[in-house]
Amino acid sequence: MAPISFSSSSSILAATICLAFILHQAQAQLSATFYATTCPNVSTIVSNVIQQALQSDIRIAASLIRLHFHDCFVNGCDASVLLNDSSSIQSEKNAVPNFNSARGFDVVDNIKTAVENACPGVVSCADILALAAESSVSLSGGPSWNVLLGRRDSLTANQSGANTSIPTPFESLSNITSKFSQSVSTQRISSRYLVHRIRNILKFQYFQISAHTFGRAQCRFFSGRLYNFSGTGNPDPTLNTSYLATLQQICPQNGSGTALTNLDPATPNAFDNNYFTNLQNNQGLLQTDQELFSTSGAATISIVNNFASSQTAFFQSFAQSMINMGNISPLTGSSGEIRSDCKKVNGS
Repeated sequence: MAPISFSSSSSILAATICLAFILHQAQAQLSATFYATTCPNVSTIVSNVIQQALQSDIRIAASLIRLHFHDCFVNGCDASVLLNDSSSIQSEKNAVPNFNSARGFDVVDNIKTAVENACPGVVSCADILALAAESSVSLSGGPSWNVLLGRRDSLTANQSGANTSIPTPFESLSNITSKFSQSVSTQRISSRYLVHRIRNILKFQYFQISAHTFGRAQCRFFSGRLYNFSGTGNPDPTLNTSYLATLQQICPQNGSGTALTNLDPATPNAFDNNYFTNLQNNQGLLQTDQELFSTSGAATISIVNNFASSQTAFFQSFAQSMINMGNISPLTGSSGEIRSDCKKVNGS
């Protein structure tokens, strides 16, 4: 698909999300043409590697966009999530939200190798994650957007930040909102945007979760909803009863918890707006998903209804929100470095 063109009338949430999340300095420093002369084919290289990976692993698209999310909400979009443990680094890969669930690191390494072969020492791992997220969505039938580039890579990771900033699949809507509010509060946001921040946190976080329109989840992340929701000894009452029975077959009560099921039971490998219809039908797999529609009085209920009825509106707003998220505290100029190996800092 061609990149979406945004106007004030068609981009439903773009204007308000921009106010909270576009960092005015970073916006000026990142550019869609950053590699126009130094690595003009970088987008094609990234897309080709992902297309190849999809042939053997249909889950990889969802896994790659998740890496971008989990990177950006810990110290900003700086590829810190890719760093391995070292004598001076506690890897974010071992944080609770990532351990034994974050994946796609091998594909990122393959992309980096292909990019280095074409343009050595030029393209950052942080930009590779941003490009991979766009390609993953587009190749899965979703929108395309002009990825702003020019990020540099961090010299360290923040495991404790990953543990506190990234919501788990078990949290209530109020807890999720609080975590995202705290995350954005740590970013360098101009004071003229602060007044808009809190009322837009929930809207932005909603787009992150709506990427669950494709991909898989392990039973351990939602089995409590099937048998002992909030310690009641009963299933989550918001779960559709037929869907509940299907999930209980996939995830028996005494099972290992590692079995996989589709986040979207209707179109599990396609990026589309069925996610919103699922929520309307009480078929949100994760608690964090269903809370957005089933929480009484939640502002997100009207968003669910709107995007369930208009895939175009969802695609436009999702693409713009991804551009805005990519502007969370990037390292630019002389900050950080361009890693030659995404798993470790140069010289280590």
